[in-house]
This record gives sequence, structure tokens and C-alpha cells, in this order.
Amino acid sequence: LAFKGAKYHWQSQNVKQSGVDDMVLLSKITEDAIVENLKKRYMDDYIFTYIGPVLISVNPFKQMPYFTEREIELYQGAAQYENPPHIYALTDNMYRNMMIDGENQCVIISGESGAGKTVAAKYIMGYISKVSGGGSKVQHVKDIILQSNPLLEAFGNAKTVRNNNSSRFGKYFEIQFSRGGEPDGGKISNFLLEKSRVVSQNESERNFHIYYQLIEGANSQQKEGLGIMTPDYYYYLNQSGTYKVDGTNDSKDFQETMEAMQVIGIPGDIQTQVLQIVAGILHLGNISFIEAGNYGQVESTDLLAFPAYLLGIDPNRLQDKLTSRKMDSKWGGKSESINVTLNQEQATYTRDALAKALYARLFDYLVESINKAIQKPHEEFSIGVLDIYGFEIFKRNGFEQFCINFVNEKLQQIFIELTLKAEQEEYVQEGIKWTPIEYFNNKIVCDLIENKLNPPGIMSVLDDVCATMHAKGEGADGTLLQKLQAAVGTHEHFNSWNSGFNIHHYAGKVSYDINGFCERNRDVLFPDLIELMQSSEYDFIRSLFPENLNTDKKGRPTTASSKIKRQANELVNTLMKCTPHYIRCIKPNETKRPKDWEESRARHQVEYLGLRENIRVRRAGFAYRRAFNKFLMRYAILTAETWPCWRGPEQQGVLHLLRSVNMDNDQYQMGRTKVFVKNPESLFLLEEMRERKFDTFARIIQKSWRRFIARKKYEQMREEASDILYNSKERRKNSINRNFVGDYLGLEQRPELRQFLSKRERIDFADSVNKFDRRFKSIKRDMILTPKGIYLIGREKVKKGPEKGQIKEVLKRKLEFGSISSVSLSTRQDDFFILHETQYDSLLESNFKTEFLSLLSKRYEEVNKRKLTISFTDRVKKEGWGGGGSRVVMVQRGQGDLAQLKPAGKTLTITVGDGLPKSSSKLERNDTAQYVVQVLFLPFFPPPLFSAHQNGAAKFSRAPPQQQSEITYSAPNKHGRPPSTALPKLGSQRAPRAPAQNNQYNQGNLDFLNVPDQGMSGKQRKRSISHRPPPAPKPQPRPQGPRCRAIYQYIGQDTDEISFEVNDVFDLVKEDPSGWWTGRIRGREGLFPGNYVEKI
Repeated sequence: LAFKGAKYHWQSQNVKQSGVDDMVLLSKITEDAIVENLKKRYMDDYIFTYIGPVLISVNPFKQMPYFTEREIELYQGAAQYENPPHIYALTDNMYRNMMIDGENQCVIISGESGAGKTVAAKYIMGYISKVSGGGSKVQHVKDIILQSNPLLEAFGNAKTVRNNNSSRFGKYFEIQFSRGGEPDGGKISNFLLEKSRVVSQNESERNFHIYYQLIEGANSQQKEGLGIMTPDYYYYLNQSGTYKVDGTNDSKDFQETMEAMQVIGIPGDIQTQVLQIVAGILHLGNISFIEAGNYGQVESTDLLAFPAYLLGIDPNRLQDKLTSRKMDSKWGGKSESINVTLNQEQATYTRDALAKALYARLFDYLVESINKAIQKPHEEFSIGVLDIYGFEIFKRNGFEQFCINFVNEKLQQIFIELTLKAEQEEYVQEGIKWTPIEYFNNKIVCDLIENKLNPPGIMSVLDDVCATMHAKGEGADGTLLQKLQAAVGTHEHFNSWNSGFNIHHYAGKVSYDINGFCERNRDVLFPDLIELMQSSEYDFIRSLFPENLNTDKKGRPTTASSKIKRQANELVNTLMKCTPHYIRCIKPNETKRPKDWEESRARHQVEYLGLRENIRVRRAGFAYRRAFNKFLMRYAILTAETWPCWRGPEQQGVLHLLRSVNMDNDQYQMGRTKVFVKNPESLFLLEEMRERKFDTFARIIQKSWRRFIARKKYEQMREEASDILYNSKERRKNSINRNFVGDYLGLEQRPELRQFLSKRERIDFADSVNKFDRRFKSIKRDMILTPKGIYLIGREKVKKGPEKGQIKEVLKRKLEFGSISSVSLSTRQDDFFILHETQYDSLLESNFKTEFLSLLSKRYEEVNKRKLTISFTDRVKKEGWGGGGSRVVMVQRGQGDLAQLKPAGKTLTITVGDGLPKSSSKLERNDTAQYVVQVLFLPFFPPPLFSAHQNGAAKFSRAPPQQQSEITYSAPNKHGRPPSTALPKLGSQRAPRAPAQNNQYNQGNLDFLNVPDQGMSGKQRKRSISHRPPPAPKPQPRPQGPRCRAIYQYIGQDTDEISFEVNDVFDLVKEDPSGWWTGRIRGREGLFPGNYVEKI
């Protein structure tokens, strides 16, 4: 698939396309082609591949670079085809389907041990945590969901020969969501912890991680209190001779485990007792027994004290319960208890039974603690993540491997049921034309293991033998083998050998050693041991053994196999109620090294996972099927006829939607109750159009809200800015209601000016100003204000070199905020101001002095932590005119609005006529109600204050007409700058209409919102509202009257205004003192600002 858009992606930079992203597109559908495609992608670090909606993941055995925030952003809300295959794409699809369809989802992660299932589950949880919203309560739930991983891994994972971090328990994690999509609860179901690992491990394997974490990570105080030694000291750890794992830092992991307990809310004293139990089990394992006259005795009684201390029990009582057992004897209707002394083998078995029970119950407590911390009173939506031990074959396979492989067999059955069998059956039921595709259905293997009767399955035979065996059960395993041979010996997937039996699983033939099957299946904890632990001085340890030993036991005790069978079937029922998603994990090698591809191993997995059949069904079938009502509900928004509800037969509504998007007839079929869409691309078309609709509506709301907020902030900034001049300086008529733009030089298109700034330096203000030298001669300068200072840029001729004679920009001066002492202005309406600086002062003239000074004040205060001194006086002494001594600037009353300059020696006299009173403020229009209406009902209307092109386009620098001699200085295009916005007006309470097509609404950088506008003048504007003339009546033909020519472009902002371009000539109907005149252009009469035209 091609990469769309200009977004960066981890694969978009690779020129080489590796294989195909979706194996449905393979030209040949053979095992060879599938393996070759996976290999090609794996060797190029593409670990994910699709088969339609199914994700294939190959374990890279290294950290890949594409699980960052950038990828989370990229995959969020994107269609599957937009980006390369990724677990984030599947997770996002699952999350969105839950929200849109209101259906619970689940993801089934399957594969053999070491294929990468646990890591996949972590990435799913991490992605959901990142993309879902929520406040502090929801964040707490997210933290617990994420922190549950290191805690359960520490206590439930171990190194095996196949996998350095193998899950030795099964976990189904339901993340529960509110209606708004925030994760606000959860629930973990755990299956069959491999507790036999606590007491024995195969060669090159380890016990559970927590033991090694505790030994490596405990501080000196903990080590002393728990009696921690090196791992080879403990019998429960030294049988395998393996203590370290490559790439695992046990000490660091221990800190993470303790932190996870804290986050989940396990109290400090309980955390201490959890570690005491872990250490107590290690010390318990060092109690060994010797045979003395057919009885077992503790070899070294000194070793009893420490485990007894850690578990809070009496050492003598511990010795007694390990070497003897209370048994009930029934004779002649009477029952009495007798103490039976155990032999060495029985005593060892009892010790191991206690250790396993302690560990298993501790693990259950940790799972329950997580569940209590995130439990939710009622369910709304949920996403289930199934991370379960993978299919495994060891040198010696016992009862645990039998149970683990049975659960994997059940998961394979779900996959077959839903992706191969159910899909094909559904086509037949719905009347869709279909040619059946053959596949292996492993239900026959599941029945061999779990059938109750006719014939009884292996588990039923096992339970029957356990029900009749004696206390220790010598010879029971032999009996089991005989009975299995009799019951299922003729089954095509079963055969027995001298000390065990073989089952031909979906993933291969496994030989099981019968030794220990019955004992581990019975899983009985003798009442003596329960009684012993109930005598502990620790409440926590007593709470792990809540049994009531006084009640009579009736019926058979629950066996391990019946428990795992029940849990597996409950899990299947739970998964069947959700919309399933699949991740098929593949392990490419046994060396656990990156870029190592074992062809035969990969082929074997491709075969038993049924990938070829999966591709064939997907290619021949339909990518998407949906009940008519659900299809209508999801895509109703696409047409007016279906939104909000379709009135008519549902099938017709679906057809209407499909035709509305011009979908070809061969791309879909209508079943009896469902619509079937053939290709994913057709579905993507529907999804994209749906997303576009919602996106449009979201943008409308967003745009209106942003404009509303910006308007409020804009008004506030204008008020702040006007405070600088209020009651201190007269105002010019044309500046009183001007919009503030900030960048009057258009620096985005002026790299020759930006070269003096750093790359990401923000522009607060930029304008062409007049600077006066010591002889009071005017020189053009481009002045730029940024958070770093004030830049004054001039132009000079290059005197030598290849660019000789060319005019080049030169940085004439940079003023740091720290070196500026104050600013002086006159009290009259002129545009002059003096920047007083340490080295020498600068006399400048700018039409936009109010805007500049308000911004300068803010930046000055930020840097210097004090307010800028601004003084208003009509006589200013200016020091240091570039080495020419001091000068005096005097401002006096004169005639007209333009300032007249009269230099005389060291004094400059400026005369200017009277301006608006010092107390003048802006003429506001009382348009709050009108604006709210506009926000709610006309959201497409772009705010004029955001546009850099309309009504006095600020892209061009200012240069008054009378001073255009130096064209090299930021000259305007064609015309001088108009008054920066229209005069304020009122009259109509109607919402403004949408602008004309030529109005380019610039939605670019909104940084200028921080620029304050022309403040206090707003009050005057409000007062002038009542003076605005009403809109003129509909134009009638009339004799030729006065006319005017536009000197600036104006685009009408209201329904009663007219628009015109520069040099347009039109009729002047009426002049008004408010500044809003009435004109007629192209047969339309309306209002316009008088200062945008000249009369002719």
C-alpha cells in the first residue's frame, strides 16, 4: 500500500517496499510465499503484517524504534490502509469500534512461548492509556492498569529454555470504559499459575522473577531482616544452576515491583509481609529430611527457626506438621483422629505442598488487590486483552504443559470457529454464493481432552483415577495410563508409550510424562497445613487461609484439570460475547537473537496457525459484514435521508447509503439480514466519508469557539494597550479603532529580514519606522520586536566583492531589554517616541506606536521583573545622539493632523494639530448578542481580526505617501496602507454574513493573539454606536451625484455593507459624521468606511 500524506513515519523514509503489507494481496497463496513474505519484512525490520483484519507479529528480539509518541499520534483515528501495519492500528480500530458501535471488544493474542505475546499486550494497554482522555480518577486507573504489568510479571513470569520472560500463568485483562471512552475500571481473571516451578525447575531455567529481584534489589536492612543470601544457597533456586538472564536487571526490576505495589495501593506493612512470605518460602525449601527407621526427620532443626519467624508460626509446630499428619479413621460408624508419621518422601512432599500453596495464594491476593483498586460498580464498555501462556514443548512435559497446551488448543478453536467455520456458514445462511474452503478443525483434539462421556476425555479419566487414589497415590499414574489406553487408545490423535502418552495437538505432537499427573491434578492442601498457617501471628498470612476446617466436606474435591477446563470454557464464553480481534505471534528462532530466521520453525508455525486457509477465506469472502440496522446506525450521517433516522425498510436504507457513495454493485451483496462488503478499500471509503462528515462538524464547532475566545482575548488586550496612553496623550482619529496585526512587514515571506533572527524566534511586532539622526534627518528602518530584544535593520550598498553595488540588509542596532531605561512620548497626537538606552537614545516615528509600546512593556517586564517607565512630556532632552551630544525635542500645537518638523541646531520642533481628547477610547459596537448568534448558527464566518489580507492588508510595510523616496526600504505594493480596519459601526443586530469568495482567511500562526490591541479606545466606540446611520433602503435609480475612488480594498463584513477593490469608482450617496458613509456600486447600495476612499 502506498504511504499517504506528508506525515513523517518510521517506514515512510524507506525507499524499498518490503514484501506486501497485507498478505491477502499475495500473488500466490502458498506456505512458501507466506513464509518468504514474512522473512523479507522481518529482515527489513517490518515485524507487523496483515491478513485482512488479523495482525501477524514476528518477535524481533530487540527494541524497535516505532513505538514512540509520534506513532501514537500517527495511528490515532487513521484508517488501516493509511499507515504501515502496526499493533497501534489494530488497537485504535478496536477502541473506535467500541465507541461507535457500543460493543465490547477483545483481542486474542496467540502464539507459542517466546513469540512476543506479553509485549504485544503491554503495547495495547499503553496505547489505550495514551489516546483515552479523563481526569485524575481516570489517570489513577490508567496508572494501575500499566503498573499491574511489572507486578504480575515479577510474581508470574520466569525464564524457561524457550523464553527469558515466559508467562507462567494466563491472564485476561478487561479494561472497562465510561460512555465517553475514559478507562475508569478493570478486572483481571488469572488462570492456572504454574506453582510447581516454586519447588523445582528444569535445567537452564529459573524460578519466578521475584526471588532473584529480592536477592539482588533488597537493601541491607531488608536483607538482614529476611535472611537473604546468594541464590545458590537456596534449594528452591539452585536445582537448575541458572541465576542470571541476559538483558534483565533484577535489582532495577525489584524497585519497579515495589513501586507498582505502592501505586496499586498495597499498604506498606502488607508489602513487608509479602516479601516475608517470598523469603519464608526460600528458607522453607532448605528444610531437608532424612529417613530414620522408616520415618522422616528434619535433618537440621536449626533451619526451622527462620522460616517459622518469617511466617509468624511456632518452629516446633512447623516441624510437627511437616513430619506427621492427622487422619480421620472411620470404624463401625465412629470417627476418630489419629496422627500418622510421614516417611522422608512424604515429608518432602508436604513441605513442597506448603510452599506452593503459600505462593499461589499470595499471587491470588495480588491479582485481587489490583481488581479491588480498579473495580467498577457497573459495566458499560470494555476491551479485553488475553495474554496467556503459549503452546510449549519441553524435554520433559508434565501436567502443567498438558494444561497450558489444552488452553492454547481452545484458543485455536475460537480462531477457527470465528474466522474459518462461522464465516463460511454465515455466507450459506445469508444466501451468499460461496465455494467451501477446506481447513483442519481442531475440535476433535479439544474433545479428546475435555469430553465427559462417549467416549470420556483424558481429563474425565484423570479425575476418576484421582477420586479413588490413596493419600500419596503410589501406582495411581500407572493406573491412569492403563485406563487412558482403554478409553481413548484408538483415537487418531492419541497414543501411549511405556511411561506416558502422546497427543497430536494443532501445533505438533507432544509426549507427556505420566509421572506426577495424578498428584498435581488432585492439588490437595492437607488440613494440618491450613491449620498451621491459621496459627500465624500475622493477620495477612491468616487471611490467605480462610477455610473453615470444622465443616464436613461433601462430594469430590475440585481438581486442577476440572478447574482449568471450567476456566477455559468460561473464557471462551466471555470472548464469544465480544467483537474479537486477533494477533498471531510468530517466533522466528530459538536463539533469541535479532535477524536470525529459522525457515523450518517459521514454516511450522505458519502451517499450524492456518494462515494459508485464513488468506483464502479472506480473499474469497467479504472483508466486512454488518446487520442492516447496525450498518444504518454507523453510516446514517452520510445522507440527509438517513439522518437522524431512515424511514422505510432497513435493507432499502442500506442500499441508499451504498449508492450515495457510488459503490460498485460487484463490491457488495445483500444477505437476508446483513450487508456484505467485499474489499477493505470499499469499507475504507465509507469510513473516510463518515470521518470527513464528523471532522467537518467538529471544525465548525471548533472554529466558532476559537473565534469566540479569540474575540474576548482580543478585546481584553485592546483594553490593556489603551491604558498606556489613556489620559496621557491625544489620539489620532484613524488609529482609535484599529485592529492590531503585529507583523506589518510580512516576515514569513521576507527571509532577508529573518536572517538576523534565530530560527524559531517569535515575532511580536514588525514595522517600517522613521529613525532620526543627530541632524534630525529621517532614515527608514525596519524595526522588529521579539522576546530577545529590538532589531533595527537598515540597508547599505555593498562596496566590494561579487555583490558590489547591490543594496543589502544590515543589522544597524540591537537593543537588549536590560539596556533600555525608559520611553518618552509627547502629550499630542504625533507618532514620535524616544527609546532611552544606556549607549545612546533613539528618536523613532511609527504609526503603530501604541501596539509597539504595549508589547514592549510586556516583554520588558518579563525580562527585568519591573515595569517599563513611560513618560509623557512635550519637551524631551535626548542624550547621546550617536556621539553628537544631547538634543532637545519639543512638540507644540499646530495645524492639521500631519506633524510638521522644524529642526534648528540642536532642537527639533514638531507641530501638530489637536487630536481626539486624551480620555478618548475605542468606539465599541454592542455586538455581544449578535456575536453569540453568529457563533452558534454561522460558524463558517471567519473573524476579520485573524486575516492578514483583508481591509487594510497588513502584509505590506507602511510608508506614508509623502515619504516614498527610498523605495529600497520595505516599500508597499502599489498603494499606501489603509486605516487598519473599518471604522466601528452598529445598527443591525443581525449576524454578519459569510465573506466573499476572494476573502482569504488565514488560519495560520495565531501567536499574534498575544499582541494587545488598541485598548481604552473601546469605550468611545461603544458610545458612538448610536450614531451609526441605519442601512439605506433598496437603491432606486437616481441622477448622477458625487462620486469617490477607493484608495484601499474593502470587503464588507456585514449584510448592509458593500465591498470594493483599489481604484474602483462608485457613487457616494451620503456622508455621515460617524465615518460610515453610504455608497452604491454595481447596483448595490450599502455602508463603507469613509477613510478608505477619496472624493472625486
